[in-house]
Amino acid sequence: MKILTKSEDSHGSFNLSIVTLKKVDRAWFRTVVYTAFALIAFAANSVLCRLALGVAAIDAASFTTIRLVSGTLVLLLLARATRKTSTADHRGNWTSAFMLFLYAVTFSFAYISLNAGTGALILFATVQATMITFAVFKGERLRLWGWMGLIVSLAGLTYLVFPGLEAPSTTGAALMAVGGISWGIYSLRGRGTVSPTAVTTDNFLRSTPFVLFISLLFFKSLHITFAGAFFAALSGGLTSAIGYVIWYAALRDHSATSAALVQLLVPVLAALGGVVFLTEPLTMRLLLSSAMIVGGVALALTQRENSVRAETIGGTRPFRSR
Repeated sequence: MKILTKSEDSHGSFNLSIVTLKKVDRAWFRTVVYTAFALIAFAANSVLCRLALGVAAIDAASFTTIRLVSGTLVLLLLARATRKTSTADHRGNWTSAFMLFLYAVTFSFAYISLNAGTGALILFATVQATMITFAVFKGERLRLWGWMGLIVSLAGLTYLVFPGLEAPSTTGAALMAVGGISWGIYSLRGRGTVSPTAVTTDNFLRSTPFVLFISLLFFKSLHITFAGAFFAALSGGLTSAIGYVIWYAALRDHSATSAALVQLLVPVLAALGGVVFLTEPLTMRLLLSSAMIVGGVALALTQRENSVRAETIGGTRPFRSR
């Protein structure tokens, strides 16, 4: 360091680039860890939903209510332990809370009339469309290899769920599309969150009146077993609440495009979770489609990461891109 300092005139800018690159690497590693944790939580949440709703262990309204209320309780305990101050940066908002509720309730009700494959395809295609449309509107652009990676990933997703595809009911498809749009908006609104734990807690808390209203509205359809309530509580308190906090933390260093792309990995992780926890078969279709999805996402994100690193070394922009 001392030698580099003495030769500042000839090497100063290069030394600055090395330091900046190290910061980029640390931020990149943190984002990868947060993103991986969140995606695993989303996939686990999907498995829990299938365990509860797939065997009619609980009705959709009660599942949604227990899920969000239990998530709120867990987050209140977590926020109480981590909150330092109460400022605007630590608060959620009613729009995000309603998007959270709308995603959760439409997701649950859609699977009453949709099978897993059709539902997954509609959900994640809608999430991609919502977030990438927003990204394009805000000036983000995928280059050729990025678009190719997206196409390969979507093809892999279609191939993965193809055996279960069927002509969906109009109601089920509409509900799942609304769920995808709602989740896309909720994710987009989480970019730039300063305090993920506090903001997610406030959003969950604000969603409580909505889910209680839904439970009252569908009170005549009430059906709760111990197993159904357990899976709903586990889904809310662990894979939803904690997963969403980590997702909001990861979103601080994601563009809208990359945040949309990485979520295509969730069906792969959920399918693998089905193999491990639901004794579903490990097929060649699953392996091939997983390779297509992972490869496509990696292709798109690697191009973006290389572009960001090159621009950072050149001193033209910081790591985070919004």
